[in-house]
Amino acid sequence: MNTARKRNSARQESLGVILHHAEQIFAESGFRGATMQAIADASSLPKANLHYYFPTKLALYREVIQRIFTIWLEAADSFDTSASPREALSSYIRKKMEISRTHPCGSKVWANEVIQGAPIIQDYLQTTLRAWTDSRIEVINRWISDGKIDPVDPRHLLYMLWATTQHYADFQHQVVTLNGGKRLDDTQWEVATMNVTNIILKGIGA
Repeated sequence: MNTARKRNSARQESLGVILHHAEQIFAESGFRGATMQAIADASSLPKANLHYYFPTKLALYREVIQRIFTIWLEAADSFDTSASPREALSSYIRKKMEISRTHPCGSKVWANEVIQGAPIIQDYLQTTLRAWTDSRIEVINRWISDGKIDPVDPRHLLYMLWATTQHYADFQHQVVTLNGGKRLDDTQWEVATMNVTNIILKGIGA
């Protein structure tokens, strides 16, 4: 491996560590409560190194938001690549459930930001999220026109998909408490995913 490749690999590794701990701290403390020092300490990096990658807390926060949203977007690729609504939505739900399992803090950061009126990412909601949502609505309306699912309001179907799958991340503590104080194991996650999928698909006649 040449020097440039090693340097890039080290950079990506450091970025991954920073974003991982930033997600956790922003989820626990919010934007105002989180500090760059706390994130640097959790990442085992000097604060100066953290500022090398992210000059401000705002830049790091927005990157955390961008990261979880990009992961969610990739999960929705099935809307364009699947042969049927059943296949598309089954894939989307499964991926969203897995994201709630593997990236609960990223989801919490997003939820906390929106609950507070999106003071930092309102521009993002009005542009990127709105455009993406409109594109998904077009696909769902096409399914309805083709008689592949029952007539439903596409916007509310999307809200239901988001709320249900992200519940397992945003309300993780409640889910754990009601599960006897234990995190859901592999079997329980599979049961949850299958139930969410079946309920939604049956609800729209898919």
